[in-house]
Amino acid sequence: MHKTVCFGEIMLRLSPPGFERLLQSPVFHATFGGGEANVAISLAHFGCESHYVTRLPANAIGEAAVKTLRAEGVRVEHILRGGSRMGVYFAETGASQRPSLVVYDRAHSAISEIEPGAVPWRDVFQGAAWFHTTGITPALSVQAAACTREAIEHAKRAGVRISLDLNYRKTLWSERKAQETMRPLVALADVLIANEEDLQSVLGVRVPHADVVSGSLNVAAYREAAESVAAEFGVKQVAVTLRESISASDNAWSAALVDAGARRFYQSQRYVVRLVDRIGGGDSFAAGLIFSLLTGRDCESALRFAVAASALKQTIPGDFNRVSVAEVDRLASGDSSGRVLR
Repeated sequence: MHKTVCFGEIMLRLSPPGFERLLQSPVFHATFGGGEANVAISLAHFGCESHYVTRLPANAIGEAAVKTLRAEGVRVEHILRGGSRMGVYFAETGASQRPSLVVYDRAHSAISEIEPGAVPWRDVFQGAAWFHTTGITPALSVQAAACTREAIEHAKRAGVRISLDLNYRKTLWSERKAQETMRPLVALADVLIANEEDLQSVLGVRVPHADVVSGSLNVAAYREAAESVAAEFGVKQVAVTLRESISASDNAWSAALVDAGARRFYQSQRYVVRLVDRIGGGDSFAAGLIFSLLTGRDCESALRFAVAASALKQTIPGDFNRVSVAEVDRLASGDSSGRVLR
């Protein structure tokens, strides 16, 4: 069993019922979610010894988050306690031509006030094979950015493979600040995960003829951009998720991967997904890729598995991808009929 470590913020997620607008009725469905926590949970479902590191307030909400992680099979012994509040986000599910909406309430959250040196990274990475984090946590505060860099440097010294999902959030920081902070971290990563907006906003790498609103694709341009990133930063593999936004209800989903060492480019299968919940789609892709590469699958197979895993996630309500390796392999092998299994 491979030991994996993820670091970032888990938040309380509040969503109105079904397709209602925020506060259309005075009801919220309360769950938890967050980029790195979503990856940790997916990896636990895939059979990894999945560890999650964060900082949570020592109150009933923080304890509920810990219990949720533990119930999904995630190891929580390195979670720090402190701070006064957990970050919250409100998620309204869109439909047809009405887009989904996310509103953050995460200022002064427990992890945004974390200090470098607070996490015993040497102990955390003992026996670990993989470390994953994203560009969301460094956007929260100067302290969180410093702690993210500290974690990556410790992982590097420990010989742990590192994946970094750029995950640009324009509501958290500017492109200038994102590039200033993230470019040095990218140079330390083994695997980089991004979409076209991430490449452009975080790394300043333009993808010609890519439209982040419509999701129009120019595969040759994505290949050129990924190869440019791999060459400039020394990243071994660069994966780019490709979303075609037909509407808020239907998306086409695929991905591409550049393997710099082998000088190979791979393009995945393409799924047209009737969306149930697109939040966590990129995280489930990251988890699928990490699991596949950890378990020795070749790059082409790893990409197919990751895209299949993330397509399945987007049919499941909530942040978490509760699917097994067998279910993902079934879809990746070509069984996309959706017929009842009995």
